Amino acid sequence: MSGIRSVGTVAVAAAAMMAVTAPASAEPAGPAYDAATSVGVHNAYEKGKYPYFADALDSGAALVELDVWTNGLGSSWRISHSNPFGNNSNCVNASTASELRTNKRDQGLGGCLADMKAWHDAHPGHRPVVVKVEMKDGFNAKGGRGPAEFDALVRGKLGDAVYGPGDLTAGHATPDEAVRAGGWPTRDRLAGKFLFELIPGTVEEHNPFDDLWTDVEYATHLKELAARGRLAGAAAFPAVHGAAAGDPRERYADPALRPWFVVFDGDAATYLNGGIDTAWYDARHYLLIMTDAQNVPPVIDGTRPTEAQALARVAQLAAAHASFVTADWYPLPSVLKTVLPRGA
Repeated sequence: MSGIRSVGTVAVAAAAMMAVTAPASAEPAGPAYDAATSVGVHNAYEKGKYPYFADALDSGAALVELDVWTNGLGSSWRISHSNPFGNNSNCVNASTASELRTNKRDQGLGGCLADMKAWHDAHPGHRPVVVKVEMKDGFNAKGGRGPAEFDALVRGKLGDAVYGPGDLTAGHATPDEAVRAGGWPTRDRLAGKFLFELIPGTVEEHNPFDDLWTDVEYATHLKELAARGRLAGAAAFPAVHGAAAGDPRERYADPALRPWFVVFDGDAATYLNGGIDTAWYDARHYLLIMTDAQNVPPVIDGTRPTEAQALARVAQLAAAHASFVTADWYPLPSVLKTVLPRGA
């Protein structure tokens, strides 16, 4: 009996020694953020999908999308799918969790951010959530709605609940250098965080008079912030928009902008059927967002496929190295909560 007690004592002592000597900065267990495939909801601010934006956040989706208008036809950051003059959203500008479903809807970007903060305060260890922002008509710096003002608004509303380029890049020169050195934290480390993605909008991309799109404008902003030692204030990751073969960043004439892009966003069917090597993104730890997942052949319903169909499609795109799979599958919360190993 004494021998057993001795063995137990040694084991306890060894465990205590390991606990004491383990490095304080050791990464929590779990896969790196870029090693998983999750599911997102297109245009989650629409009242026909969710009565309130808090419902979208409650859904379990790993990505929610907002459409933002900045033109001179109004004085605010408007949230709407097709109305450039005003807001049409399920955001309510909540100050507390109790207001998330009681305040007046049709609030702008600031109101949506306020809802995120109230929801975050009520769920402090929530899953990391990507907030995809489509700048419908681009930034409007002359009107006071440029990249710097965007950062100030997001950071002012959400504070340290935002994980931005400065957090990722710490200790490295650029986001590209950081992620290729394995710089994405684990999902556990990103608990309670929002990550903002910016893409050029449909109106901007079809405007023949707009020669400075969101991706270039915000990447330039990041490069300039870094040169001034102020990257910690940046709130978002610009995305290369549109599926393309090779390194899509080569479209940018200024090579110095290319390392500021580590997020890529495009049509799922094009990624799978366009001769694109999607393993290239995974191998470099880039985030790859595949949209309109329902349109990959064989096409399935874009809103209400069967759960089995949607789960099979998510698994198919996970095997094709997607980081996020998006569609309008808001009626399927069990699918929205799915997290699979990327590339498996």
